[in-house]
Amino acid sequence: MELMAVNGDTAIAYAWKQVNPDVVAAYPITPQTIIVEAFSDYVADGEVDTEYVCSESEHSAMTICIGASAAGARCATATASAGLALMWEMLYVAASMRTPLVMAVANRALSGPINIHCDHSDSMGARDSGWVQLYGENVQEAYDQSIMAFRIAEHPDIQLPVMTGLDGFIITHAIENLQALPDDVVKDFVGEFKPKYPLLDVKNPVTMGPFDNFDWYFEHKYQQVEAMNRVPKVVNQVFDDFEKISGRRYNVVEPYMTDDADYVVMAIGSTAGTLKAAVDELRAEGMKAGSVKLRMFRPFPEKEILEVLDGKKAVAVMDRAISFGSSGPVFPEVRSAMLDAKDAPRVVNYIYGLGGRDVPPADIKNVFRQLAAGESEKINFMGVRV
Repeated sequence: MELMAVNGDTAIAYAWKQVNPDVVAAYPITPQTIIVEAFSDYVADGEVDTEYVCSESEHSAMTICIGASAAGARCATATASAGLALMWEMLYVAASMRTPLVMAVANRALSGPINIHCDHSDSMGARDSGWVQLYGENVQEAYDQSIMAFRIAEHPDIQLPVMTGLDGFIITHAIENLQALPDDVVKDFVGEFKPKYPLLDVKNPVTMGPFDNFDWYFEHKYQQVEAMNRVPKVVNQVFDDFEKISGRRYNVVEPYMTDDADYVVMAIGSTAGTLKAAVDELRAEGMKAGSVKLRMFRPFPEKEILEVLDGKKAVAVMDRAISFGSSGPVFPEVRSAMLDAKDAPRVVNYIYGLGGRDVPPADIKNVFRQLAAGESEKINFMGVRV
């Protein structure tokens, strides 16, 4: 393996270079811009034979990827925040047409007021669009997931688009060590793309994207449900295979010091690393603290959540996004999963870090202390001035 010092955006561009997709279409938007800039350099330098399209908008970028994928091409794109919002209509088309695209989302707040920093409002807003969603904690995971995403999306049993989230500026722009796999290893791992029903296969013509009336629309939606139900098995197979070539083990839910923990805090993305630091400090003080990183949000790993949180006294779900008029988007999923537990712990919600606000370990330790003291409300707003 090659040891590199790169930021998250550059790591994703490097992964795509090794995968060498047939088509990449994108429109630059902070903090995703470095991904497409770096990848366009690979195209200009002849290091890949990808057809790169700098489109006039994110809506167009997604449309181009859908069309190319339907024709039989391996495709990728990247976006963030308002760019993802501008794709909204086509996100559903991509999933419904079963186009196995891969998209990196540099998670960033949505307007307004305008804010270019990290939260998960953008991708969480797309959680019901039919895309598989994976989130990484650091640069290494951003790189690894960008490679694994192609295998997951293109698996014959899945054929669904995959979204890989990385925290804007925290991961996209932070330079960290990266252990990059050799090009030939990545190429062998991803394999040759074999489209299932390509439009360019003129000897076996198919129709894609026609009007779908009430007599069959429901059945086609149910087929998406079935495909999503098959995702966990395939994801675990891909994680197993990736461990064999990299030595790095991934799981859809990753607990830390939870075996004997009384109090557990869980989060998505880079905050999962800060959680571990807080847990270490609290363990030194004598508290039985633990944390959970949620790597896959769609489909939601309900069984794994139930297993890891069963028997705990209290759980805090940290959400870096908010569903106005309700709670954070992860919280109701976890709370619903725990309804099947024999002695379900109290599950509370902490909204935090909106618009890129820092998440210091001291604030997370305070969440644990509030849990232990029974002082947490059902929904809490960490660090907000009211």
